[in-house]
Amino acid sequence: MTYNANIMNNYNQLNLGVDDPAKLVLMMYEGALRFASFVKKAIKEKNIEKKVKFINKTSDIFVELINILDFEKGGQIAYYLNGLYAYQLELLAKANAEDNVDHIDQVINVLKELIVAWKEETGIN
Repeated sequence: MTYNANIMNNYNQLNLGVDDPAKLVLMMYEGALRFASFVKKAIKEKNIEKKVKFINKTSDIFVELINILDFEKGGQIAYYLNGLYAYQLELLAKANAEDNVDHIDQVINVLKELIVAWKEETGIN
């Protein structure tokens, strides 16, 4: 089993009631938003250990979101999301290197928009 499959398996075990892939994606967006907020707080507090920990957690979610994209079914939207997620990974790396909350604010804003759009598209609340 690959590392990313392990992430999904562990996540599914923690959320045994989640059979809906759309709900799982929403939970991943919400988790990334929560971790990104922790990154921002850690940068402001100059807590390097927590900053790195939560950047890694946020990055792991974006990597998994990239890995689950279905380019055949998703078409142009999947390609757009792939680029968007990859850019968030770049911003997280820059935030880590530069201790810059502006980069994290960009990630947070994108995640908020993704959550709104995903809820509208799927009808999930």
